[in-house]
Amino acid sequence: MLTRKIPSSGAELPVIGCGTWRGFDVGADPGQRARLAQVLGTLFEAGGSMIDSSPMYGAAEGVVGDLLSQVAARDKAFVGTKVWTRGRDAGIAQMQRSLQLLRRPRLELMQIHNLVDWQTQLATLRAWQAEGRIRYLGITHYTASAHGDLEAVMRAEKLDFVQLNYSLDDRAAEQRLLPLAAERGIAVIVNRPLGGGGLASALRGRPLPGWAGDIGCESWTQVLLKFVLGHPAVTCVIPGTGNPAHMADDVRAGFGPLPDAALRARMVAEWEE
Repeated sequence: MLTRKIPSSGAELPVIGCGTWRGFDVGADPGQRARLAQVLGTLFEAGGSMIDSSPMYGAAEGVVGDLLSQVAARDKAFVGTKVWTRGRDAGIAQMQRSLQLLRRPRLELMQIHNLVDWQTQLATLRAWQAEGRIRYLGITHYTASAHGDLEAVMRAEKLDFVQLNYSLDDRAAEQRLLPLAAERGIAVIVNRPLGGGGLASALRGRPLPGWAGDIGCESWTQVLLKFVLGHPAVTCVIPGTGNPAHMADDVRAGFGPLPDAALRARMVAEWEE
């Protein structure tokens, strides 16, 4: 799988990860758990590593922790979660609970979910990073209406990661956030790379264009993911899924050539026709 460097460390991160919203919010049913174990196995077998979760995602953190404790490839995981509460003590308690649920003594990435009480939580994240409890820290949001707030924090603070929404039909991040991330040396995780599902639905049934084969795409999902990865500021995409077949489709976008600027412009023009 292709990798991109995390600017703050120079470490390489595989470009396809897995989001756990909805898909991993399941109970103890063995059948559901087995499907999710397949999802993670497919990700790891393809060379992926990023798993993104949050206390907001119901049972997802605990499910990820349980599954990772059972797979031999668990050391391959780059686990990121989020703090999503107000107040210093509440933030610490929530992050400690996340570590317990994820069954990890330290995390690769802790993010401030949707910028909730970000000044308070960022101070704690910096302390935890200095203590070695987390390797990287970052901020997140999922709507274009919050891009101004993300930009302000990115300009004011030293961050390792920013997570934001970006897709073929939602390109607002191209205007300021992606160039700013490149300028400031901030790794970019893209959520909603498939347009929240609506984009893929709109394309369903359309034949793939001839140029899709030129970049190794066999499905619209792969086209959409490669469009996002074609932007040089993007580090990793995290399509959310609890479906092994969908994960197998997703990871294929991490191989082979990516669209250059000219092809990306053509993709936009054809989408807008």
